[in-house]
Amino acid sequence: MKIQEAALDADFPLEDLPTAQLEDMAEAGAEVMDVHRVLAKTGDNIVGELLKHNGTFYEWDHYPPGDVYDHETHGQFYYHAHASDQRFQGEHGHFHTFVRPRGMPAGIQPAKVPGYVAPEDPNDALSHLIAIAMTPAGLPFRLFTVNRWVTGEVWYRADDVIRMLDVFMIDHAQPSWPVNRWIGAMVRLFKPQIADLLHARDRKVAAWLDLAPDSDVFEDRDLEVTSFLDISIDRQVSGVAAALLARR
Repeated sequence: MKIQEAALDADFPLEDLPTAQLEDMAEAGAEVMDVHRVLAKTGDNIVGELLKHNGTFYEWDHYPPGDVYDHETHGQFYYHAHASDQRFQGEHGHFHTFVRPRGMPAGIQPAKVPGYVAPEDPNDALSHLIAIAMTPAGLPFRLFTVNRWVTGEVWYRADDVIRMLDVFMIDHAQPSWPVNRWIGAMVRLFKPQIADLLHARDRKVAAWLDLAPDSDVFEDRDLEVTSFLDISIDRQVSGVAAALLARR
């Protein structure tokens, strides 16, 4: 992957967050860890659980075929891998997460940016939320955002995408209830960091445009990953617990 920017500071000040948000993150962290616990009992992991019954794993293909889409919440995700020489170091593949317009909070509209073309079906104006990179052992190790051309999304301002984080959910059991629970809980657990990454994404795009004001920055193949952050579930869960304990 082409990475043009530095990672954000991993030491996020969790102690500055509202108590209600910390409590929600703690609940999400417990769910994430519980999914890992249950899968580990049978030697499984998040990636293997999603890929099972899908035959040979091919680079670039979406897994599961046709993506996972909740027709009530309008959340969507898929997993895939780039060619081996185009992955992050130590990466097996990554999840891409989305929300479609019918599931977005009221009042959100696409950003009026160069190259915007309204899709024929209004519900196709989906927004990418965050990507989650996974190790070969099926563990998340990095969050990242991408330029518009990468996923074919419609561009929304960071503040609007942050509002979408609260509605992202896959509330059904197919193709894997554990994975569906896990990916929704991951977005809740790391919401503050994801919000920072989205703002960093917009700053990176703006800076890129300043350097080439006549270019279509959103279709520039030299700008792929727009922000990223290495993560640790254990560190995040421990940090949330410590922040809550300090208030008691």
